[in-house]
Formats: sequence, structure tokens, C-alpha cells
Amino acid sequence: MRKGLWLGVAVSLLVSGSLAGAMGKAVSYKSGEETVSGYLSLPAGTGKHPALVVIHEWWGLNDWVRGRADRFARDGYVSLAVDLYRGKSAGTDPDLAHQLMRGMPEDRAIRDLKAAFDFLAARSDVDASRIGSIGWCMGGGYSLALAIEEPKLSACVINYGRLVTEPKTIAGIHAPLLGNFGAEDQGIPPSSVEEFDKAARAAGKIVDFKIYPGAGHGFASSPDPKIYRPTEARDANARIDQFFAKILKKG
Repeated sequence: MRKGLWLGVAVSLLVSGSLAGAMGKAVSYKSGEETVSGYLSLPAGTGKHPALVVIHEWWGLNDWVRGRADRFARDGYVSLAVDLYRGKSAGTDPDLAHQLMRGMPEDRAIRDLKAAFDFLAARSDVDASRIGSIGWCMGGGYSLALAIEEPKLSACVINYGRLVTEPKTIAGIHAPLLGNFGAEDQGIPPSSVEEFDKAARAAGKIVDFKIYPGAGHGFASSPDPKIYRPTEARDANARIDQFFAKILKKG
């Protein structure tokens, strides 16, 4: 695909996803001794709401992710889109995205995610017992990492994110898991998804993973029309909505 055309498609998706109806704002909070930032989008109405930690792909915190946070807020969730790159973004440059992802310390990212959870849990408009996480690509892997590191997390969605293999690590997960993966994904192959699914179920975990035939990595979020699959993306989004509603809105 020509670079200019790809950029145009990306801009179009970003506008439709967020810029046309942004409803959130930038916020800052502590992560250890450091101050980090994110994008907070709030639902209508008073009282306590369920909440979500929304985790970006390797591109960084962009308008597509902000748009996802806004969408979840419209559905009734206090939504915090984290900024793991701390102000940096790759735009649509995959080489820069790779550099940013490789250059981000994993322990720092997990600390920032736990800080995001704590930020939400401390808010007066959040029910701290109903906080979930969701991520795509790199963010999908970190959504699982948060479920591993934060036992109070109530629900976890992994969209074609990196999985783990150690039985002891899997045994320590408390949150129910939903996953959406592509059968043609070269980085997260179906065999690894099936292996994790089997191990998690054997450990007594609640797991709902789906592998989409013909879909590759990024099928529900990529700005490249050769990768993005609208039918599968709609199905994945519907599964996510039902999963969060069942677990985080119950009672």
C-alpha cells in the first residue's frame, strides 16, 4: 500500500473514532515517585460506575485509543486510556513504533498500569470492585500482565496480545479472560492461543478465547484496510461488550 494512502486511511479512522466527538480529558497521577498521564473519559450520571484501564497498541496513545475510551464511557464505564510511552507516539510509522515498544522498560509499564488501576479505584465515581482492562496488540499483552500483577482486577480482555506459558503464572490469574485472535497471526499463532487456553482451563480459570479464520494480527484495530476486517471486528467488539456487561455491570 502507498504510504500516503495508508496515512489517509489512518487519519480517517482516527477522526471517526475520536476527534469528531471527544468527550474526555488529559489527567495526571502518580506512578511510584513519578507523575504519569492518561486520557480519562467519564460516563453520564452520578453514583459509582464500573471502570476500565484501556491500553494502547505499539503506536502509542493516539486518537483511536482515545476513541475507544470514549466509546466505553458512553456505555457506562469510567475509562482511563494509559500512556505507556509517556508523551511519545509513533503515528503510523511501524519502525518508530517498534523502537518505542522495545525501548519501554517492561517493569515500568507494569508499574504504570497498576498506578492506573489505583487511580481508578480511588475515584469516588468508581466501584473499585468492578475494574477491568482491555488492550490491543502490545496492549493486549499488557492487559494480561495487569491481570497477572493485580489480583483485584475483575475482568481482562486480550486482543491479539502476547500470552504466557508458565503454569505458576497462569495459576495466579484471578480475573475472567476474554481473547480475540486471528488464525493468520504470525506473531501470536493459534497454537500458542490454544496452549494458553488449555492451561488456563486446567487451572480452573474462566476463559473465552476466539480465533477468527482468515484474520491476521491487528484485524480489529489496524488502520491498514488490507489488515482490518470489519465483520470480524464487529463480532469481536460485540463479544467485548457482552463480556464486560456480564462481569462488570452485574447486580
